[in-house]
Amino acid sequence: MFTGIVEAVGEVASAGTRLVIRAEFAVSEGESVAVNGCCLTHIGGEDLCFELSNETLSRTTLGELRPGDAVNLERALAVGDRLGGHFVSGHVDAVARVIEVRREAIGKTLVVEIPPGGERYFVDKGSVALDGVSLTVVRPVEGRFEVALVPHTLERTTLGRVEAGQRLNVEYDLVARYLEGLLAPYRGSSGYTPGQTE
Repeated sequence: MFTGIVEAVGEVASAGTRLVIRAEFAVSEGESVAVNGCCLTHIGGEDLCFELSNETLSRTTLGELRPGDAVNLERALAVGDRLGGHFVSGHVDAVARVIEVRREAIGKTLVVEIPPGGERYFVDKGSVALDGVSLTVVRPVEGRFEVALVPHTLERTTLGRVEAGQRLNVEYDLVARYLEGLLAPYRGSSGYTPGQTE
């Protein structure tokens, strides 16, 4: 489990099924690290080293990484840590394209497409993780949503380098996912109304 608060930006040393990243922190063999929002297990070595399955390579942007690329890194949440962002599992739900990068008086705004089937997980002022960064959703309408990036986020994560057309890993809000699962048995059943408990 993670928080979406990026600890460091690492540099890809080698990519593919064996991903090696140079980072400013070390982890023990077997520890979990979120790399651009994708939970991976460190297999040992001086640098961060991970083995990636074909499933991971095809369903996330990690298959597009090249040596020299920058990636967001976060170590797994420990008991007693502050939860500064929101609960992020590190299980990428979809990949989405950046439609527009808009400069603001302070920071930037990203306009991002809502992945097919993902509309129900986006609400105004809800949470979303983009490339592992916890962000607040703004104006989710007509197949797109916006997120505001303050200068700190632009400086401390890879989102400051994002351009229109770029693809990002997306993880929907866990609370929204669990609520959907709890309510699914009642959806469409006769006699059920919102707020009904029995």
